[in-house]
Amino acid sequence: MSNLKILGIGNALVDIMVLSEDDQIINYLNLPKGGMTLVNGDLSAMIQKEISHMNIKIATGGSVANAINGIAGLDVECGFVGAIGRDDLGLLFKNDMLKRGIEVLLKENEFPTGRAVGFVSPDGERTFATYLGAAVEMGPEDITPELFAGYDLFFIEGYLVFNQALIMAAASAAKSAGLKIALDLSSYNVVEANMDILNELVDNYIDIVFANEEEARSFTGLPPEEALENLADRCDIAVVKVGKEGAFVQQGAQKWHIPTIATSVIDTTGAGDYFAAGFLAGLATGCQLEKCGIIGAIMAGEVIKVIGAELEDSRWEEIKIKAKFL
Repeated sequence: MSNLKILGIGNALVDIMVLSEDDQIINYLNLPKGGMTLVNGDLSAMIQKEISHMNIKIATGGSVANAINGIAGLDVECGFVGAIGRDDLGLLFKNDMLKRGIEVLLKENEFPTGRAVGFVSPDGERTFATYLGAAVEMGPEDITPELFAGYDLFFIEGYLVFNQALIMAAASAAKSAGLKIALDLSSYNVVEANMDILNELVDNYIDIVFANEEEARSFTGLPPEEALENLADRCDIAVVKVGKEGAFVQQGAQKWHIPTIATSVIDTTGAGDYFAAGFLAGLATGCQLEKCGIIGAIMAGEVIKVIGAELEDSRWEEIKIKAKFL
């Protein structure tokens, strides 16, 4: 059987990562630690002024975009749907994906390319202030059957619930095209603000759900393993990540615990995205679910060693060896 091809849709962003000595700046900006807060252009400009003297790292980002980059790193065919501005950051985003062999299905517009300022606390936790900019200039009219041609699995970013018409059109079109659909719940505060549409998506369109412990509790009102069972009753495969304790995977009555890969933590940005990347890449290449989870854990364990969600090219050969010969 040939490998499955994976298409992702999400906010095309550039991450501006800030290594903070303490939580003073996120408290000053009134940002919920560990969450993602949407900000307007004026506040985004103010934040960038505040961090101008700090040590920053710039890399392409966005939840599903990170995952698609990870999937491409494992040599699985993939593509990405999103929107960028006609500016330097948009060009950076596009070229970064092209060099990884990703099919870029990017709409370009006159708005600034979206950017996410991520504050990395001393404990490795990250807090985002996100200006979506050009990323939100997509609508249901941009979702056409042609987008899905040749693809088998569609990965949706939960942050897209802020554009309800778009996310529903995307899920409906993918379902009609016969693709399996995966959803990452993205952030606990996003879940809390969008319960109705997320319930509709999970109950009617989604085959695979990824959630961390906080997102799972916000969505189901239950602790991790009970939340896992709840989600597994509503879709084909449920994944609940529990930080240092690893992750749980369930399909039907079968359940697996996936331990973390012991490593030092520099920055947790992208850990969930890379777990999903490894898991979906495993599915695409015919792995059993437990092995999919282990590949996800390997990927997450690699990305938390660096600032931001981008790995150097030299790391990928070792990662592929680990993933292949478990």
